[in-house]
Amino acid sequence: MMRRRTTLLAGCTALVLALGATACGGGEPVAAGGGDKSLDGQTVTVAGVWSGSEQKNFQKVLDAFTEKTGAKTQFVSTGDNVSTVVGSKIEGGNAPDVVMVPQVGVLKQFAGQGWLKPLDKKVQSAVGANFAEVWQNYGSVDGTLYGLYFKAAHKSTVWYSPEALEQAGVAEPKTYDEMLKNGRTISDSGLAAFSVAGQDGWTLTDWFENVYLSQAGPEKYDALAAHEIKWTDPTVVDALTTLGKLFKDKQLIAGGQKGALNTDFPGSVEKVFGPEAEAALVYEGDFVAGVAKDQFGRTIGTDADFFPFPPVGGGEAPVVSGGDAAVVLKDGKNSEAGMALVEYLASPEAAAVWAEAGGFLSPNKKLDLSSYGDDVTRATAESLVKAGDSVRFDMSDQAPAAFGGTKGAGEWKILQDFLRDPSDPAKTAAELEKAAAKAYGN
Repeated sequence: MMRRRTTLLAGCTALVLALGATACGGGEPVAAGGGDKSLDGQTVTVAGVWSGSEQKNFQKVLDAFTEKTGAKTQFVSTGDNVSTVVGSKIEGGNAPDVVMVPQVGVLKQFAGQGWLKPLDKKVQSAVGANFAEVWQNYGSVDGTLYGLYFKAAHKSTVWYSPEALEQAGVAEPKTYDEMLKNGRTISDSGLAAFSVAGQDGWTLTDWFENVYLSQAGPEKYDALAAHEIKWTDPTVVDALTTLGKLFKDKQLIAGGQKGALNTDFPGSVEKVFGPEAEAALVYEGDFVAGVAKDQFGRTIGTDADFFPFPPVGGGEAPVVSGGDAAVVLKDGKNSEAGMALVEYLASPEAAAVWAEAGGFLSPNKKLDLSSYGDDVTRATAESLVKAGDSVRFDMSDQAPAAFGGTKGAGEWKILQDFLRDPSDPAKTAAELEKAAAKAYGN
């Protein structure tokens, strides 16, 4: 999952948060019919950011775990403030057994607080067999594996209206420069090229990360993510310059810079796939498909499709990802059963349950791709798995929240300012470094 939610907490979720209850959507175990029922009579409490359809689909996974083991489950939706909610529950003596953590930075925070149990040997074995090393690394702190990445996001996808590209006479681009060239051709045909969600600063960090990973390469990306190199590094200025080519071209962006800064993420998808199209393309992760399908009735693969974010400046095509990791809390009342749940989540069997329900990608390389319900999702999942260890986790999700995850501050605000005026990439890089140094403490 992504850190950023586009849905509001529904009634049951709101009640959970208001009353501090621990159960929502769990209930009695389904009828017996499989598994050894080794945890019969036990209850596992799980906390996570999901609500709405995501919560319902995850509940199907939990129900399958119940079917297999006999353990009941209770799900708590935390909203975006997962660390605050979980921290308060631990302090109140009501810690969940398992938390689905949406950011590497939060996982490190939990480990640093001493809240987490290392994953046991059974889980380590399953993770080692089923996941690329990069996912094991993102789930580890100081060499100890704490997190199992169950759900992933593919943030290197550009979504488009096939009809718009056909009318403009352009095909899917193979390079970043070709993408901008095609965009100008689309604009000449009477429709803006890109819908940019500048009102949401996190979308701009994703734009930057794809350009930077492709142009500067994985080693520099890792160093910048850890603040081992400064944001004033020439590679950062180069990436901002490349991104500025798009931001400053009023021919390419629907509504120009002002329009982009007044467009949030759902609005950016609506401008391409809504009832009155204003643009042909929108960059964001695989979750664009869910908005296009559920809110605007688009058929994925027919009137909404994607191409991989194209390589920049002779580099490799980037694969930026996000994800939700299952961790086990030391203070949970049933951490042993929680560990059994995480072992189950590491299996292709568990991933297949949500894959069949839709709105899900798994980094589990043992999951049969036929489990996905449509060709587009299948292709996205295949791209994520085939990228193997070249996948890089969303950089802003790895950063301290003060820099990479706070509305109106840090990287989000500075890149919004850059969208507003992209004329001085070096100045923007200096502002990014000043904010990063303060947040990282170095």
